This record gives sequence, C-alpha cells and structure tokens, in this order.
Amino acid sequence: MRRYKILLAGSLCVTLLLVVLSADIHAKEEERKAINNTAAAIEKPTITSDWQRYFPRQYGAWKQTKNSHELSDMVKKWPALAIVWAGYPFSKDYNAPRGHYYAVQDNVNTLRVGAPSESVDSPLPTACWTCKSPDVVRLMETNGDLDFYTGMWNRWGSEIVNSIGCYDCHKANSGQLKVGRSYLNAGLTAASLPTFEQSTHQVKRDLVCAQCHSEYYFRPTPNGEATARVVTLPWKDGLGAEDMMKYYNTGSNFPNGKPFSDFENKLSKTPIVKAQHPDYELHLTGIHAKKGVACADCHMPYTQEGSVKYSDHAVGNPLTTVEKSCIPCHRESEAKIMSILKEKYDRKEVLFGMAVNNLAAAHLEAKKAWESGASAEEMAKPLSLIREGQWRWDYAAASHGGFFHAPDETLFIFAKSNDLAQQARVALKEVLAAHGVKNYVAPDFSTKEKAQKLAGWDMASLIDDKKRFKKTVEQEWIRQAKENGILDTEIRDYKDDVSSYYGNAK
Repeated sequence: MRRYKILLAGSLCVTLLLVVLSADIHAKEEERKAINNTAAAIEKPTITSDWQRYFPRQYGAWKQTKNSHELSDMVKKWPALAIVWAGYPFSKDYNAPRGHYYAVQDNVNTLRVGAPSESVDSPLPTACWTCKSPDVVRLMETNGDLDFYTGMWNRWGSEIVNSIGCYDCHKANSGQLKVGRSYLNAGLTAASLPTFEQSTHQVKRDLVCAQCHSEYYFRPTPNGEATARVVTLPWKDGLGAEDMMKYYNTGSNFPNGKPFSDFENKLSKTPIVKAQHPDYELHLTGIHAKKGVACADCHMPYTQEGSVKYSDHAVGNPLTTVEKSCIPCHRESEAKIMSILKEKYDRKEVLFGMAVNNLAAAHLEAKKAWESGASAEEMAKPLSLIREGQWRWDYAAASHGGFFHAPDETLFIFAKSNDLAQQARVALKEVLAAHGVKNYVAPDFSTKEKAQKLAGWDMASLIDDKKRFKKTVEQEWIRQAKENGILDTEIRDYKDDVSSYYGNAK
C-alpha cells in the first residue's frame, strides 16, 4: 500500500513538473513569436525607437553602438594624408569611424562637408548622406533616386536627422532583410552576380552590409536641367582592386569618354581616384568569406536568451566580443586570438606607413618638378605611377578592417602601392635632374599642422566657419526636424561635438 502511495505521489510531482515546463515553454514560444513578428506596419520606420516594441532585444543591443564614442583623428596620426589628398576635403578632416549611433552626427560635424549657410553651399553633393541614415531610404522611396542625388549636401540637412537604424536593413511590415538603396543591385547586375532578392539568406547577411561598406563613385547623371551625382559601384570588370582600377582607367565607361578621377591633387596635379570603404570587396578575398562566413556572423553574432535566439545588433568590432564572435569556431584562448591579430595589425601599419609616406613625398617632388619647368609629356609617367599607387594604397587603407578580413590581400596591395610610389619617385628624380634640380628633399610633413599648411588650407578660418555653422544652421535643421515630427528624439537627444577641431579626438 505504501508503495502505491509513493508511486502516486511521484506521478503527481512529475505531472505537475510537466505542466509547469509546458507552460514555460509555451510562454517562451509566444515571446519568441512576438519578437520575430512586427505589426502590419511600423508607422514611422525611420524612427528607430519605434521598433523596440517588436524587437526589444535587437533595439537594446543597437543602442549599445553609442558606446563606440571615441573618435580617432587619422590626419593627426598620419600627417601624410593631408598631402596625398591635397585639394580634396579629406585632407581637412578624416577620422576613424565610430558606432552606427553617431553616423549622422559625425557627418554633420566633419570639416569635409564645409559650413553651409543661406548663401554658401556645401562643397560636397547630396550623395554624401547616402549611407548615414534610414531617412535616405525614405527620401528615395518618396522622391526617387535622381531627385535625392540632385543638389548639394546641405539640401537635406533638416530631412536626414536619424542615424543608421532598423529601416536601413529591414522591412517595416515583416522585419525581413532588405536593401534600401538600388545601386547595390545595379552593381551586382553589372558584375553578373545574383541580385539581393536572388541570393541566399546567408549571402543577404553580407549584402545588407555591402550596400554601404563598398567602394563607390558619384556618376554624373542628367536630371532635367540639373545633374544628379548618383552613387555607383564600379564592379563591371570585377570586385578586386586591379579590376576597379581598370574600370576607372577605361574612358568608355564614363559619359565624357575620359578616365575617371574624384579630384586632381593640387600639389602634383595627379588625377586621383579616392577609394571609399571597400570592406565587402576585401572581405570576399579572405578566408572567412571563402568558408561561407557572413559579415553578420562576426559583427552581429547570435545571442541566446532563454528560447530566443537573435543577432546581436551592437554592430562593431568583433574583437570586443571574442567569446561570441571568434571562440565558437576557433577553439583558442582569447589571449592567443588577440595576439595573432595584433601581429597582423602591426604588419599592416608598417606597410600602410611606408606606402603613404612615399606617396606624399612623390606628390611634393612632382610639385617641385612642375615649378622647375617640367612638361606634361615628362610628367605623364610619374603621375600615372602616383595615380596607380595611391589607388591601391587607399583601397587597402579605406577598408579599416582589411588586416582582419583579408590580411594577405591587404599586405599585397600595400606592397604593390609602395613599389609604384617608389617607381614614381625614381622617375621624378630623373625629371628634376633634367631641369637642373639635384638632391631635392621634400618639405617636412611630419605633423598635421605642417602637412595641412603645405596642402594650402587655412585651418583656423575653416574651423571658425564650422563652429558658426553648428551654432546656427545645424540648430535650425534640428528645430525643423522636430517640428515636422521626423526626429527620433529618444535617440538624438544628445549633444555630441567630438571632433578633430574641438580637440577632443584621440
């Protein structure tokens, strides 16, 4: 009898436990469904905080990109940048990127976009907003691509006010992945690759990043009586550094029938192609991509909370989350992984410095050659070598994570760049010697101040104008955005004036 009572009690305990477990599992499943399904539509998808109701974990993680707040002044670290980009806004101000949270503010803060006012336009076109905000997607959907790309940067100051967020990569009515910028599919089609919609889900986890983390140029395109500067991916001949140089050098690819250049270096008169950030293209050449690893696997590693599995949207440096980003695949200690990567980074820095310093010296030596009476015919070879070398250096340099994504390719490109820069300098010595100039030593560009002075910038005036802009025009933009109900005040309710010219950058 006692045995039956014990069995009955045990059965009741097991049954009760199963009921509790079943209820818990059901509750977690309902929670999972709620998190992975949005309402029919989010009313204002460009307001990132409106997504938190349906995606609280992802939103909470995304807000952590605010923690990537330190800004590194790259021109201060590498003064040669002011020389190789002389005559182009990047030589005024160039900083290592911060978290997505700051994308719009950093774009507004930089000296590159100038200090526009009612009577003075920005020196840069509207296209410079393209990858900074979901408001860009809204404007493209509302007005069309050509209208968005027409005009100068300050045109959209009161409209593009929310930093990179959910609507850049997700559909508002389902949360599914999407790309909001049509030039990505145009570039894929030109390269004879599957479009975003034709790609597998794993490839899409690369392509949502590639819509912004890729090399591009602004293609002049008629828009009525105006000209639109349309973001275009130069992938027609392939996605490698050599392929894109071939594309830019082929005049038939461009409306004017001439090789493309973003600017002419004001010191050497070299027509330069300014590389942007070919992170996706360099990633494709690395071992991770070849093994099928997507950008999101490392930069947005999966996180488990109870029965809920989601991508960590604190998009940033995977080396800050090694335990989730690296160790699941690489069964090594964090210390060993970091040691290996530091070696790769240090090697990259050495070749980066060798190449950019040789290029800067070449630009200054070319300037001296012109001043000494060199002809266009004499300068054709050295300027071509500078153009080719600088493109390769910039291609590898602009992809900040290249040393990690594709270390072999990155070092190879830097080495090739340095070789071309040295060839240019040898050719320039011959030109200088032909005009009676021997043993010429380029001016000292060892500090940011010296280099920017050589580049011809009146930095004090540029900074004064910028500070005036921030106290007047920027404040009016923010006021208008609030009045029109398009500013995400829960997020952009901060004052962030970290910049090189305020002296609070690293």
